Amino acid sequence: MAVKQIKVGPDNFSYVVYSPDKKDALIVDPSYDSSKALDFVKQNNLTLKFVVFTHYHFDHTKDITRVKKMAPSVKIVASETDEKKLSEKVDVFITDGQKLKLGEIDIQFILTPGHTPGGICFLVDKKALITGDTLFIGDCGRTDLPDGNINQMYKSLQEKIKILPDDIIVYPGHDYGEKPFDTLGNQKRTNKTLLAKNLEEFSRIP
Repeated sequence: MAVKQIKVGPDNFSYVVYSPDKKDALIVDPSYDSSKALDFVKQNNLTLKFVVFTHYHFDHTKDITRVKKMAPSVKIVASETDEKKLSEKVDVFITDGQKLKLGEIDIQFILTPGHTPGGICFLVDKKALITGDTLFIGDCGRTDLPDGNINQMYKSLQEKIKILPDDIIVYPGHDYGEKPFDTLGNQKRTNKTLLAKNLEEFSRIP
């Protein structure tokens, strides 16, 4: 299992998740510019199988047209809830707990509504967690944008994310924290949004 973190623009993160043995790969959130991700796939002789959208916002999905042009057979993976807001047809709809095989890698999806109604995170071989705009390093995604829901975000963080093992590495959708990635255990100890004891306390976080 390997995860390549790619900075796009001022603060977006895109990712290439790939199987070094089987040479299969997926791109997470191509963002404004997929060229670095596509170059990485090409330079490492990988076969691009999927593009996963953690949610529908344009800063995560905008360059999908270029990806489809470069790899016409690639399958787009997203939640059914967010699909109606995407510009491209979704090939694989995600349900909570659904699994996907990428070469020798086990992918497990987690529906995490809050930032958007159909936001998703996913585990990579139970070692890495791609969180999109659900969880950042030191914070979480906004809920004051259209379709955001603070109640859902609190439940997603507490009931879906916080229960996962401490040694998992969190890879967020934006470079907003003091480091680009971190262990979930450290985030449980330091991230104000995971430390909130109840919804009222969570709602008061600036």
